[in-house]
Amino acid sequence: MLGGPLQPCGTDPLTGFYRDGCCHTGPEDLGSHTICAVVTAEFLDHQRRIGNDLITPVAELRFPGLVPGDRWCVTARNWLRAHLDDAAAPVVLASTHQAVLQLVPLAILQQHAVDVPDDLTSLPDDGR
Repeated sequence: MLGGPLQPCGTDPLTGFYRDGCCHTGPEDLGSHTICAVVTAEFLDHQRRIGNDLITPVAELRFPGLVPGDRWCVTARNWLRAHLDDAAAPVVLASTHQAVLQLVPLAILQQHAVDVPDDLTSLPDDGR
């Protein structure tokens, strides 16, 4: 996202569609788990209300359940819905996959970024 290699999002709990700690995506990732979010209580409550329970552990999916402060690769669509409902979680741009720009404009991600570089000229210009 920031023009360099994708940085890890989180290893405790281990995140990513592929459970590799990164927000990589591929053809089997139908939800596009591309945004590295620092989840908040408000975001977790919002996700539960829209049917995406990120709090309850699901052992068979290697999902431990999240608590505020955890970093997690969330789907672009659900994060955008939270943004539209004023409940977006902060975003770690260096750990967010550039594929997210197909759905979420960079300017919106920057509004919620917790790792904005001093020199913004290194960021891609997606024209939105």
